[in-house]
Amino acid sequence: HGRKRHILTDTDGRLLAVEVHAADVQDRDGAKGVLRRFRRAFPFVEHVFADGGYAGRLVDWARSRTHIVLEIVRRCPTAAGFVVLKRRWVVERSFAWIMKCRRLVRDYAQLTAVAEALITIAATATLLRRWP
Repeated sequence: HGRKRHILTDTDGRLLAVEVHAADVQDRDGAKGVLRRFRRAFPFVEHVFADGGYAGRLVDWARSRTHIVLEIVRRCPTAAGFVVLKRRWVVERSFAWIMKCRRLVRDYAQLTAVAEALITIAATATLLRRWP
């Protein structure tokens, strides 16, 4: 059973929202759930940066349903090879930090709620280690 993990972090990489769902769900569709959760927890945030995989109708959906401006971070069309994308690397780094938790290397959890809880625990442990 494949899973996809969607996380929202602040600009320092601290976890703000997480959603886990089946791998057969498109990224744009899976992001709706995490954006709804994020909006409920942080009603004052108006701007979110996202990967190019979240482009398209999701941008309009986010603006109309959650009142969040979803800015897609795009790669420069003239760039060749590997390019570090501003803002996007923060989420990738956060995934790397939480993947240091042995339980998250493989998806052992039967329920998505358990997988989400394990990600939250790993992010909390990372937070306690990294920030005073």
